[in-house]
Amino acid sequence: MLAIQAAQAQSLVEPERYRALAADHRAYRLGDVITVYVAEATRAKSQAATDASSRLDLGAGLRSPSTDFNADVGLSGSNSGGAQTTRVGELRTQVSVQVVALEPDGSLRIEGAQTLTVNGENQRIRLKGLVRPQDVSAQNTVWSNRIANAELELDGVGIVSESQRQSVIYRFFKWLRLM
Repeated sequence: MLAIQAAQAQSLVEPERYRALAADHRAYRLGDVITVYVAEATRAKSQAATDASSRLDLGAGLRSPSTDFNADVGLSGSNSGGAQTTRVGELRTQVSVQVVALEPDGSLRIEGAQTLTVNGENQRIRLKGLVRPQDVSAQNTVWSNRIANAELELDGVGIVSESQRQSVIYRFFKWLRLM
């Protein structure tokens, strides 16, 4: 028995971490990595219109043998307005995330981030949520629409995002409702 323990102590293979070559290599343990295919598209449109009008007419007439006199008084008003907002967003990428916790029902709590710098513009993608083990493919990938309680953030910092920011003066005039 002592010889077996000594042989295991000198082995290059850790029995609790060993996976056979023909074994399923999908993530199932703490620290395993999963590739998430992110294909999200959002489209929202809101439209409202109002149109109201009213009219009040009063008429009076006076007739005599020599003359006809008619008087009309009218009051009318109308109001119309409309508004429309449209927002479209699309994100397509791949992010590798790590299993950070195992839930009692067997679900995998995942979390990961990726930073990309293009022409001085930093973009950071952060993703976390819950994945069912059966949603992880044999290639150890999962689609973002299969992640429960998914939190997906995309932040950008750099010249492009700074140019989109409104100036303090513009925001002040907008707050005063002058713009």
